[in-house]
Amino acid sequence: MNITVVGLGKIGLPLAVQFAGKGHRVLGADVNPAVVETVNAGNEPFPGEADLQTKLSTAVEAGLLEATTDTAAAVSESDAVVIVVPLFVDAEGKPDFGWMESATQDIARGLRPDTLVSYETTLPVGTTRTRWKPMLEEGSGLVEGSDFHLVFSPERVLTGRVFADLRKYPKLIGGLDGLGGAGARRGIEFYEAVLDFDDRPDLTRGNGVWDLGSAEAAEMAKLAETTYRDVNIGLANQFGRFAAANGIDVYQVIEASNSQPYSHIHRPGIAVGGHCIPVYPRLYLWNDPEATVVRAAREANADMPSYTVGVATGAAGDLSGKTVAVLGAAYRGGVKETAFSGVFATVEALRAQGATVVVHDPMYSDDELAKFGWTPYRLGDAVDVAIVQADHAEYRELSASDLPGVSVVIDGRNHLDPARFEGVTFRTVGRA
Repeated sequence: MNITVVGLGKIGLPLAVQFAGKGHRVLGADVNPAVVETVNAGNEPFPGEADLQTKLSTAVEAGLLEATTDTAAAVSESDAVVIVVPLFVDAEGKPDFGWMESATQDIARGLRPDTLVSYETTLPVGTTRTRWKPMLEEGSGLVEGSDFHLVFSPERVLTGRVFADLRKYPKLIGGLDGLGGAGARRGIEFYEAVLDFDDRPDLTRGNGVWDLGSAEAAEMAKLAETTYRDVNIGLANQFGRFAAANGIDVYQVIEASNSQPYSHIHRPGIAVGGHCIPVYPRLYLWNDPEATVVRAAREANADMPSYTVGVATGAAGDLSGKTVAVLGAAYRGGVKETAFSGVFATVEALRAQGATVVVHDPMYSDDELAKFGWTPYRLGDAVDVAIVQADHAEYRELSASDLPGVSVVIDGRNHLDPARFEGVTFRTVGRA
């Protein structure tokens, strides 16, 4: 097949490489000329994705992957088009479809008969049918269902392990013409031709491509699985706050509870970050504003950085004039990404207390941290208080000697060894 992948970001580029690795000719379309140039040179434009550099250089050298800024021209040469363009959400939870609309208009200009179009960007329920279908039809002059086929198939992978996750999890699809319809059949044929699946005897349905019967069901499935995680973490955070206030170790409680097969409580922590978990519950709420459980969990999780700074204040006293190091700018360990990271709210809450805030992250240079408006911190420099915001592997062996003068350490990720901080007031979020 000839395939166009629209959006060469941290999900789109690995997808393009995966498709090329199955022997298909792939055109990767992106609006950023620098990304296009880097990809065409066989170099990964962002670090941290396992096996991406090797697979990318192989695909480019084989002539199976080429990047371009001309989306319409790429689509005009393709049998299938996969869209992984970012969808943004504002502070009130309203989605901003701007980038996706622009990409869809470009796709429509190049769309030719008998093409399969698959949206993988997570969307509010109903978007594929009510927004993208009319836009594609109007811009192309073609009719969905007879001239071309449209499906929704959510990406379900985590950055850093995309290729492994593509094999591990079922590929969900939903067409516009019902279970087993022509669009769904085309979607199944496409994804079976570009993906490989691990054996999953734990799944009664088996691993592979799953037809959920409608685009709406596929849209909701992605929102449901990520919203579940946010709600579960929100519950864990509330348990953690109660436990800490009452001299209880919540981690012992969670381990004990989860020994029973119907309990799957997640872990509390300073923040929920990333492109997915903080965002998709708000997309769900956009569809279902009466979902009080979802809203309460999102609010509980959003409050955790402020709560953690409160724990620091309780342990250290007035933070005014004290130097506080926030350890970890990334939203999670091992990933160079700050999307919705807890670092932003943590720094803001500390500054509101009058603290002098410095930030450290082993994945970012001092210049990169400074561009966020933060004063970079280097391990070994004097500091009064330290707060662990990201569970980087490099922090596992930290001790008091790495933080000269520190009197209080707040472990927001249950990541450090308290025994390495003798003589220091040590607090873990969720533990008294």
